[in-house]
Amino acid sequence: MDAPGSAPKIGFPSVLAHAFFLQGAVYLVRPATSYKALELGVDPGLLGLVVASFSILPVFLAIAIGRATDRGGEKQVLLGGAGLMLVSGAGLLFAAPSLPALLGWNAVLGVGHLMSIIGEQGRLASANARNMDRVFGFYTMVTAVAQAAAPLLLGFLGGAAVNPDTAVLLRAYLLAAFAMLLATLFMVRHSVPVAAGGSKAPVKLGVALKVEPAARNTLIASIGLSMMVLCSIDLLQVYLPALGVERGIPTQTIGALLALRAAATVLSRLGMDRLVRAVGRARLLLVSTGASALLVGLLVLDLPVPAMAAVLAAAGLGLGLGQPLSMTVVSTAATEGTRGTWMSIRLLGNRLGQAAIPVGVGVFATTLGAGGVFLVLGLGLGAATLGSIAPLRPMGK
Repeated sequence: MDAPGSAPKIGFPSVLAHAFFLQGAVYLVRPATSYKALELGVDPGLLGLVVASFSILPVFLAIAIGRATDRGGEKQVLLGGAGLMLVSGAGLLFAAPSLPALLGWNAVLGVGHLMSIIGEQGRLASANARNMDRVFGFYTMVTAVAQAAAPLLLGFLGGAAVNPDTAVLLRAYLLAAFAMLLATLFMVRHSVPVAAGGSKAPVKLGVALKVEPAARNTLIASIGLSMMVLCSIDLLQVYLPALGVERGIPTQTIGALLALRAAATVLSRLGMDRLVRAVGRARLLLVSTGASALLVGLLVLDLPVPAMAAVLAAAGLGLGLGQPLSMTVVSTAATEGTRGTWMSIRLLGNRLGQAAIPVGVGVFATTLGAGGVFLVLGLGLGAATLGSIAPLRPMGK
């Protein structure tokens, strides 16, 4: 077992490189597909379909992919995911002249992303490091750096135009996806460790899902909060560009605002393990998501750009803690041979939210404008936080 501050023996540098390019690529292509849809004349109220198309196939495939990683197919999952991300990028660039085509390629992109992230997070969960808060905190900090860099690149490439050249953005995405493929090749050279007495053969699915009622309630609450946090971050990527188009905010400024949110997320994950020890995992998770709910909802107001920057920076601090904390809960609760399965269930919850929630909140974009999405999203995140107070109580303070 690794010492508290040591890197897990899973090819950790290559995992971090893979995570960086994966998140950088996705956080560049998601706004790009939003701009592409607007370029095709799609009504902002239908942008929820763009978000949902990214998640609809993963809803049906998540558990099967997780089981494949538990059966020792991690390398194939990782390589297949990288390949699909490259293919979908080429499709979005060269073969998306209509909304149905755009949605189709975005669906392929979603499957590639799911395969890549399940393989990546399953490898991390197998690390068995003594301080998993530190492992996942450092990992998610690297992903947040990528999430900050991608919008800056978006702003640089888009410049002062309100509607940027999406071909330029998609070419940049393809370069990032190719870099991720190279990182994948380095990562799969390292074997995944198996705990003493453990086996690469997973337990049956029914056995893997059997947990004590209190633990099950805690896992479900954690997965629900993870879903809402991810949807909040995801919809920021899609609807902030639409908000910029509505209010005449240049692409360069929108990119800077998205980067500011991600930079705040990086800060929140620095020393997250110390925050957990000082505040408690349950309390930290609930307070951070509750505060984020209020801040995201404020974006419905017609705020000046400096006020939007302050709100997004504060929201980034809160949203940055939900994902790594939920990863820690899942990885520590799951036993050997079931971690890929439970990580995939967590991602399944995320994808269900990404498929259903955007379509629902997109209705409000038609009546209230893009800002209405953030009001509904804030209310949903607040409701999920309140509903998680009792189930998370067994985790301690």
